[in-house]
Amino acid sequence: MKKVSEAFRLIRKFLKDPFVKFFAAATLYVLWVEWYGVQWLLFGVLIIADLHFTRFVNWRFWRKRQPAGKRYKPVTEIIDSLIIAILLAVFIRIFFFEVFTVPSSSMEKTLVEGDYILVSKYQYGPRMPMTPINMPFSHNTMPFSSEKKSFSTALSFPFRRLPGYSKIKHNDVVVFNFPVGDTVVAGAGSVNYYQLVRSHGRKYVSENYRLSYRPVDKRDYYTKRVVGISGDTVRIVHGKAFINQLEEDEILGSQHNYLVKARGTHQDTLNMLKLGISLSHVQYNEFNSIYTLPLTRRMYKTLVDSSFFKAIVPYESTDPIPAEIHHRIFPFSPYYTWTEDNYGPLYIPEKGITVALNMLNLPLYERIITAYEGNSLSVRNDSIYINGLLSDAYTFRMNYYFMLGDNRHNSKDSRFWGFVPEDHIIGKAVLIWLSVDQNKAFLKSIRWDRMFKWIK
Repeated sequence: MKKVSEAFRLIRKFLKDPFVKFFAAATLYVLWVEWYGVQWLLFGVLIIADLHFTRFVNWRFWRKRQPAGKRYKPVTEIIDSLIIAILLAVFIRIFFFEVFTVPSSSMEKTLVEGDYILVSKYQYGPRMPMTPINMPFSHNTMPFSSEKKSFSTALSFPFRRLPGYSKIKHNDVVVFNFPVGDTVVAGAGSVNYYQLVRSHGRKYVSENYRLSYRPVDKRDYYTKRVVGISGDTVRIVHGKAFINQLEEDEILGSQHNYLVKARGTHQDTLNMLKLGISLSHVQYNEFNSIYTLPLTRRMYKTLVDSSFFKAIVPYESTDPIPAEIHHRIFPFSPYYTWTEDNYGPLYIPEKGITVALNMLNLPLYERIITAYEGNSLSVRNDSIYINGLLSDAYTFRMNYYFMLGDNRHNSKDSRFWGFVPEDHIIGKAVLIWLSVDQNKAFLKSIRWDRMFKWIK
């Protein structure tokens, strides 16, 4: 026992040695600088040396130095700890992990409303802040305000991503900034600016709504599943996605809508609750007693094997007319009579690839050319001009992705607003660390069965 105690004493003495602490801190710092890729930051090693040996500069400038042996006031210690904790939290938030809340049902049953998810930023490589001046731990609006901005665009940086250890893959659940969230309409609810413009015209919207602009990293957060990566061709046939003509892998938590002929009794509701169907997502036609239910594959099989209902038929959106009238389906062109269940084929742009441009495929790539990659574009006499030059081809400067929600008939995703550029990607959703049902009392609101659950 004495030998073990002596060993621990020697280890503690070794770890407290200033040279050992300096070497460990300097090594970690140098590795971080190499990752960050800005070599002049290596001068920071001198600061680390000063902190451990000379202490010539008071780097904790918010407090005065005390004579040796004299302790700081408790208030000073608390402030000191808070500042260090905030700086450490910001560092972790930028380079490694961030916590997000799932605000909608678009990813059910993989993610449900009220899930708190941990998002890995170092997996794909952390995106460096593009709009660094903002209220700490806020996103795009001030606390307790849905309109007042919490950031300033006085200082901005171009897109830059540090190296990660993996690339974006099929079926990854990804958090990203809403691609068409650059212009925000006050009081428009879930309808985005471009939907209003397609329905009412740009002039009407600008004259009747309050508009504000958000840079890329200050647009709202969305969470979806990657179905198509750069270079893929995606097609949806009868609600099933095909990538490069291969049927997508089945996701256990994904769900589609079904038309269900009910027996018309109170037992119907009880059966839905037993299956785990959220009643807020159920539609009911009282004239023919038909429900529209979102079901996973497992839930569907349970219903088929039971005697709860008379008939079950998959729902499918087949009529393109409403999509044209309401300008709902990307690319919002009469050339493409696609629906959410029968969509494509659509090529997903890849960095460095050149595509021929014509009036037929221009609607597919117009927003990429202008909004995402910063070119001017005009059409004169069926001829396309990019930056004032006649163009019959375009070379993409970024990679793009096609995202779908797992709740296929209750998700606003790439079918409704198009591609997700690589500079909008924040990170990969990896873990549900907390889940809260907002409709229940506090003590009963925590979904214990969903806590610390890996996201697949």
